[in-house]
Amino acid sequence: MTKARLLRLSVVLVSVFMILLIIVYWDNVGTAHFYLHTSFSRPHSSGAIPGITAGEDWEALPDVDEFLAKLLSSSLKQNSSISRKTEQLLVQGSSKPVVSNLEENVRGYDWSTRNARDSLDQEKLQIERQRTLREFCANSSFTFPTKERSFDDIPNYELNHLIVDDRHGIIYCYVPKVACTNWKRVMIVLSESLLDQGVPYRNPLDIPREHVHNTSTHLTFNKFWRRYGKFSRHLMKIKLKKYTKFLFVRDPFVRLISAFRSKFELENEEFYRRFAIPMLKLYSNHTNLPTSVSEAFGAGLKVSFSDFIQYLLDPRTEKMAPFNEHWRQVYRLCHPCQIDYDFIGKLETLDEDAAYLLQLLKVDRLLRFPPSYRNRTASSWEDDWFAKIPLAWRQQLYKLYEADFVLFGYPKPENLLKD
Repeated sequence: MTKARLLRLSVVLVSVFMILLIIVYWDNVGTAHFYLHTSFSRPHSSGAIPGITAGEDWEALPDVDEFLAKLLSSSLKQNSSISRKTEQLLVQGSSKPVVSNLEENVRGYDWSTRNARDSLDQEKLQIERQRTLREFCANSSFTFPTKERSFDDIPNYELNHLIVDDRHGIIYCYVPKVACTNWKRVMIVLSESLLDQGVPYRNPLDIPREHVHNTSTHLTFNKFWRRYGKFSRHLMKIKLKKYTKFLFVRDPFVRLISAFRSKFELENEEFYRRFAIPMLKLYSNHTNLPTSVSEAFGAGLKVSFSDFIQYLLDPRTEKMAPFNEHWRQVYRLCHPCQIDYDFIGKLETLDEDAAYLLQLLKVDRLLRFPPSYRNRTASSWEDDWFAKIPLAWRQQLYKLYEADFVLFGYPKPENLLKD
């Protein structure tokens, strides 16, 4: 009887081991360089980034997580060796990417280096930003939708903004209209998830924009379920515990202005059909609208900023579908009260924050982040843009985006909320 039980137990253990081995093998030969078998330890020493607890170990993880981590880490040495060789090849080239004349003329990049004093100031800034976020997440008197749910309660489709780079142990939550195009380019270079004639991209600016925003280019958390089934949440938690997690944010009202400018003041066929036509019908009483954006613009039919604000405040909007990612609140995109971010960057200090972050990630010798957009929407524009928006609407809009203002330390725009 004892021998039979031992035999059954052996069969079960061997089956589990083979299933996990198949997962690891499939991941090795899978597409898009999705590395499940890479390091689960941070690429930097403990304490390098404010907010990371020194001496973290695996004891807090469930048994299944620990078993998976130990099994998958067996290929760590081989993968780390490959990563180091690749990085050495990248470093052989110039640490300053070559920028095309067009990009340089339009965007005006500044490649200046930062000194040690800047790093000290940046460290203090990060400590303050993280403290603000954690204090308000822990403050029971400050409430907003979804605040109290756990990470396990977040639907899989809401994790589609978390991009993973297993080669360097990085997770980036992208926020549209907050330099996300170039940060996605950086993630592509680091993860080697996109090849150009069989060779990984080395310069972020060489990556065509259409590839940057193609969802198949990036490994995101919402794809884990398709690949790892019931193990997906366990793997997410392992990566969230051990990887460096960062996001970049922006003054919420300025982000809305930027979204409006890029999606409704420029000809955009998709946004015209999906959003502009309904807005023009509902809030400007237009009928028989042209089917193409070029015809509409030619006839002077454009969504006004007032139409856009009405759309955001209209209760019917989210009954039809969630906010588009370009104007969805950051707390709904990146779940900052459920995920403990190690680095919080801001567009207002993009140049300094980006340089410091790449240094902390120890990838500053591989690439530079291209900053300093000349045509960036400025916070000083708020008064002009909201001048014709009724006070009651402005106050409602603030309540709609209040959590983003408070969590990320943006002052309440009192000048817009009072007569």
